[in-house]
Amino acid sequence: MSEFLQYTVIGIVAGAVYAITATGLVVTYTTTGIFNFAQGAVGMVAAFAFWQLWQGWGWNPVLALALVLLVLMPLLAVLVEWGLMRRLHGASTERSLMVTLGLLLILVGVATALWNPQTQRIVYPFFEGDFVGILGVNVSYQQLLTVGAAVVIAVAVPYFLRVFRIGVAMRAVVDDPDLVALAGAKPYRVAQMGWMLGFFLAGLAGCLLAPTVASTGLNIDTLTILVVNGYAAAVVGRLRSLPWTFAGAMALGLAGAYSLAYLSEHVPQSLAAQIPEIVPVVFLFIALLVVPAVRLRAIGRLPTHAAPRVAGFRQSLLGGAVLVIAVALLSLVLGGSLMAAITSGLALGIVALSLVLLTGYGGQVSLCQMTFLGVGAFTMGKVANGGGSWWGLLAAVGVTGALGAFVALPALRLRGLYLALATLAFGEAAFYVLFQNPSYLGTGNSIAVGRLDIPGLRTVGDKGELIEIAVFFALCAIIVLAVRRHTFGRRLVAMNDSPAAFATLGMSATRTKVVVFALAAAMAGLGGVLYGGAQGGLNGSDVQLEFLSSLTLLLFVAIWGLRTTTGALLGGLSATLLPFAQTQLPSGLSGLTGLVAGVGIILLGRSPEGVLGFPGLSGRIRLPFADDPPPSVRPPAAAGSGSDVASSVEEGRIGVA
Repeated sequence: MSEFLQYTVIGIVAGAVYAITATGLVVTYTTTGIFNFAQGAVGMVAAFAFWQLWQGWGWNPVLALALVLLVLMPLLAVLVEWGLMRRLHGASTERSLMVTLGLLLILVGVATALWNPQTQRIVYPFFEGDFVGILGVNVSYQQLLTVGAAVVIAVAVPYFLRVFRIGVAMRAVVDDPDLVALAGAKPYRVAQMGWMLGFFLAGLAGCLLAPTVASTGLNIDTLTILVVNGYAAAVVGRLRSLPWTFAGAMALGLAGAYSLAYLSEHVPQSLAAQIPEIVPVVFLFIALLVVPAVRLRAIGRLPTHAAPRVAGFRQSLLGGAVLVIAVALLSLVLGGSLMAAITSGLALGIVALSLVLLTGYGGQVSLCQMTFLGVGAFTMGKVANGGGSWWGLLAAVGVTGALGAFVALPALRLRGLYLALATLAFGEAAFYVLFQNPSYLGTGNSIAVGRLDIPGLRTVGDKGELIEIAVFFALCAIIVLAVRRHTFGRRLVAMNDSPAAFATLGMSATRTKVVVFALAAAMAGLGGVLYGGAQGGLNGSDVQLEFLSSLTLLLFVAIWGLRTTTGALLGGLSATLLPFAQTQLPSGLSGLTGLVAGVGIILLGRSPEGVLGFPGLSGRIRLPFADDPPPSVRPPAAAGSGSDVASSVEEGRIGVA
């Protein structure tokens, strides 16, 4: 009984931290209409800033906490709202998702630049060594403080949003800023209040969580990724009900504690170590399964910008040939780590092409494409016994295609944000169950992956492999453009623009979604075979297999142009060349990826079609491959301005219940 109570206390404390994080997510979503994927990164920055003031500079801990929560977090919220989020009112889920993902990378980059990840930093409990006995269990004052803060927030925040005038205005501004303005309020000020409250809660969660990792010290990636637990709790509340969000957080905390206590004895040892990471993503996936199916949108988005031109077959062939020739000439002067980075970038470009097909054309947001990359490389390594085999390539494409069709099953009833969260949950579960499990990858948690044996290219070594992957990229890009010109491609675009009209015309959204998920997964699996061959194998600890890498790749493709094959090429190269460039800079100049992401999402806020469709550049850029950038057009005069007419309200954005 004593052990049960101890784990119950652990679960309640963990649930309290999840509840504070999830409440911030729900409040931000309810008051701004934007799901902040960077919520964990905000809490991470708050935790490091708290350490800096308290442990680094010797400030009083109460004063340091007050400065972080009441000054730093509100200022950061105002800056983010003014610089990044103000143009996103009414924008599509995909576009707002990209901006918050970019914010995540910016904050991670800033934190990496300010606080060297190699240095251990420990935030000690506020009341170190002080305990109170409850039912025979010693409960620390730190734990009581965490639970008490969560209970106060669970009661105070809904009351504030329902009763106070500013709280009501915060809920109203997301639906109709003009109506709020007629009532005498300034919509952007009200929106800033929503961001300030969300950032305050994220910072509080980060500062309360920091002492619980005292044994290992603060870690940028760990604190950022822990927000996945908050996603699960927020989904239980359907992104609108704060009481249900609190209940979901507590249930998740208790489920994690009890699983660690009693389930770890009945599963393989290699899997038992991953239980704390697996339980939240399983919880999230189950919560998504019980979310009511999204209703079809009755109208499509008003055309505020033109779609990219689709290259014809002859132009695609010419562009592919030019690309291969350019890469072949480039290989004559390249060498070493730079050529390796470009080789890997072209392989990731094939994965990026799968995103163009799935998300750019079909509107199905996937945050697990790098998981398919890992499965493709894993299948190749198993079938070819660590070597290069065309049978292994075919097997990898077939396995990942079938897996993509399986992942598409939730997409039959989910859309937008909920679909993105479902694919994120699948990617995280696969990372811990498959890639972090030595039972699958064997000794050293790695598997060898060989290069394909192509006559004439094998003999020239790394240069031949670079040309080989360029050929595969060109072929995949030609296929993607051919799909877009085909009837199936037009169906994808129609389904993205207006699902209701798509169904009214008698077309099957179910079959279309399953097919496009399978095609995109198979293409990502092919990219995984080539990427694994370029790396010489698959390592389960490779950061490319984590869900943050899927987010990063999707963001880079969106920055360049999510509906263009040129955007896929540049996005894949960006994902590898930026880390390479980072290694060439002095150690004090870190955070390059975050800086580029920041510039990119600012451009994305002004040009939904990415850099290739940016006003002033559109029509001037003519890269040698495949498609042209879209022309810039002005929105219809009667429709209003900019993002205010981008799309109808997505699922779940209803208010606080």
